[in-house]
Amino acid sequence: MALDFMVIFEDNNLYALLEGLWVTVSMTFMALILSAVLGLIIGLGRMSKQKWISILCSFYLAWFRGTPLLVQLMILYYGLAIGLQVDLSASVAGVLGLGMYSAAYVSEIVRGAIQSIDKGQMEAGRSLGMSHFHTMVKVILPQAVRRMLPPLCNEFIALTKNSSLLSVITVSELMRAGNLIVSNNFRYFEIYIGIALLYFLVNYSISVGIGRLERKLSVEGARA
Repeated sequence: MALDFMVIFEDNNLYALLEGLWVTVSMTFMALILSAVLGLIIGLGRMSKQKWISILCSFYLAWFRGTPLLVQLMILYYGLAIGLQVDLSASVAGVLGLGMYSAAYVSEIVRGAIQSIDKGQMEAGRSLGMSHFHTMVKVILPQAVRRMLPPLCNEFIALTKNSSLLSVITVSELMRAGNLIVSNNFRYFEIYIGIALLYFLVNYSISVGIGRLERKLSVEGARA
């Protein structure tokens, strides 16, 4: 069978792929926000002086890093519905699954960046009469955010690629849209090349966007 990339443009195939891409991007964006918020909480929690909070956050980290994302998605979508009668929609289960999984890795990025800031910064803030919380928010975190950006870029790109697993819980994202097209015309190579290009465009845009933000924050930090 000769290669024919025009099949991508036939029978609304391109429209179906773009629709799947939109679902991928929107769900990844929501999962990204969830992972950033949860990751910050878990990262700060692991450094808490309250031992039970630190242990709880460490368990969260160990669980989500120690089990496959695919299994977590199956538990959220199928397991909760059958075992506990908690019937989540595929989209909600997908966002929760991606967000919680990614938060485990983001928390380590947050913790590493904060701990890389010189301890004298906290002592200086406290000596000026600021509370631990205000010193963290106004002094430590702004510096730590600049150091978080490169590893966060890698994590967010990984999150986008991991979203392809949502097809197993029936989310109509890019991979599932491509599989449905392939099941009709058996043009595996052409369709999957098209899918790969769309993923590449999204991830390249994320990489460029975070790179620009990183440079902007570096310039502003240098001016400050």
